[in-house]
Amino acid sequence: MIALTDFLNGKKVLVTGHTGFKGSWLCTALTLLGADVTGYALEPPTCPNLFEIAGIGGMVRSVTGDIRDREHLLNIFAKYRPEIVFHLAAQPLVRQGYTAPAYTFDANVMGTVNVCEAVRATGGVRSFINVTTDKVYKNASAPCREEDALGGNDPYSCSKSCSELATAAYNESYFRKMGTAASTCRTGNVIGGGDFAAGRIIPDCVRAAEKGSVIKVRNPDAVRPFQHVLEAVGAYILLAEKQYADQASAGCYNVGPDDRDRVTVGELAEIFCRYWGDGAAWQAAAEPDAPPEAEVLRLDCSKIKRELGWHPRWDIAAAVEKTVEWSRCRLSGGDAAALMRAQTAEYFGGL
Repeated sequence: MIALTDFLNGKKVLVTGHTGFKGSWLCTALTLLGADVTGYALEPPTCPNLFEIAGIGGMVRSVTGDIRDREHLLNIFAKYRPEIVFHLAAQPLVRQGYTAPAYTFDANVMGTVNVCEAVRATGGVRSFINVTTDKVYKNASAPCREEDALGGNDPYSCSKSCSELATAAYNESYFRKMGTAASTCRTGNVIGGGDFAAGRIIPDCVRAAEKGSVIKVRNPDAVRPFQHVLEAVGAYILLAEKQYADQASAGCYNVGPDDRDRVTVGELAEIFCRYWGDGAAWQAAAEPDAPPEAEVLRLDCSKIKRELGWHPRWDIAAAVEKTVEWSRCRLSGGDAAALMRAQTAEYFGGL
């Protein structure tokens, strides 16, 4: 990990969506690795939120803004002139996509277009990462490879597929000629301390366990590529470095767990209960009127392993254990921010 430290030290980095769960973990890693970080995002969600718990606002230059506001975004890019851009800002939930489809498309498609336009207009960006999702694939039941057809029957999945296509269009039309290496990362389901989103399995587990209630699992047989959030963050940073040095490294990459760590939602809940202790238990609780979701999502991650040398460091048990450790620390009044930095440093080699 010394190479990553040397690479990022003093680099001007802009992160959209830095007030979110994944953005907060990414900013923690970037600052520990020496980057000069500017964040651009909406105000953090209602408390509790990881951005405030972790003190991200004191670690980075934080700008409040909406990626749908192109003029403001252009001004921020022109002011801070980033060398590296991580685009995470999005409407990130499948269920919210059903209830707010127009907003979902506006944020996820035109928001991406606006970020691409800012990269194009500003110049000087050497490395651009657009973070998307495993849900961009048309046929998600088979192990999805990067060359497989994109699609999406629900608004969220379709919007992220469109985000992929917009990035590809800017790459072919502008970025390659400008010397900007642009990639998309199709990430599996991430878990970790500080995710408070409604309708996600681990936050639901923590909320129920905190109250001493039985965890309700709406779709226990669904298969998802669960991984710790730092696995995704590590992949983004590694890719940013590789393509900064060699534009040929740019492309589309799946980021997910090894095959042995693909588990059902029910299995994940069982692992959580084991690490939480205190009699934690779960039960299946189907929601008859729930919007449809894919039963199986699988990612073939051989490309990023082969071409970039990335491999997961923590298996699913370790990922859950780290998540429980952080959640219990926060709930007991411990220093959750310090633990977040310690877990990040551990992942990146004890920095």
